Amino acid sequence: MLDWREIDTVLLDMDGTLLDLHYDNHFWLDHLPKRYAEIHSLPLDRAQRQLHEEIEALRGTLEWYCLDYWEHKLQLDVTEMLRETEDRIALRPQTESFLEGLQKLNKNVYLVTNSHPRGLEHKLEISGIDRWLDGVVSSHDLGHAKEHPDFWAALSKTIVFDADRTLFVDDNESVLAAARDYGIGQLLCIRQPDSRGPLREITDFPAIHQFDEIMAIQETSD
Repeated sequence: MLDWREIDTVLLDMDGTLLDLHYDNHFWLDHLPKRYAEIHSLPLDRAQRQLHEEIEALRGTLEWYCLDYWEHKLQLDVTEMLRETEDRIALRPQTESFLEGLQKLNKNVYLVTNSHPRGLEHKLEISGIDRWLDGVVSSHDLGHAKEHPDFWAALSKTIVFDADRTLFVDDNESVLAAARDYGIGQLLCIRQPDSRGPLREITDFPAIHQFDEIMAIQETSD
């Protein structure tokens, strides 16, 4: 699928690409509504409905990903609550082998994420994936979500990359569309970002289930 000789830089999403999206889905769809209902003395179904409507109204915006926004909006310490379910933070299968393989190929590898800096720091602390990376960029530092065209213009001023010789991997088709519009040469979508969710049919972009589909990965054991 890929000719690695034509790729110098690899941009990687975090949640749903390198990390299992189950952690985020469980927190925002299950755990947070329960805690919100408890703290504000609301029926669970009402809390779920209210949060769903408020979250969906902001999908694709920087606020959708912003812990500061949600803490103010909900009057909850969301950052602390994220730690209540941190045992669910996990690498997607083959992530470690894939990142090690990119190092061996001498690619420039950057994490490019919509994760809020506090949530990002927490996940890096737990997963340790930053040890394989040349840099980490949060959309909150650039002022635009990855879905927005201005994010990509700002990113090009933050790190050096040749768009034609860059691979970008993400699980969000709206983000991939923005990257395509900017001119990123190679795009890949993850078909199963949540290990407990469905294997999705992706039609607008090349898609993979596991990383061994684009790189020969030698599994090792002790």
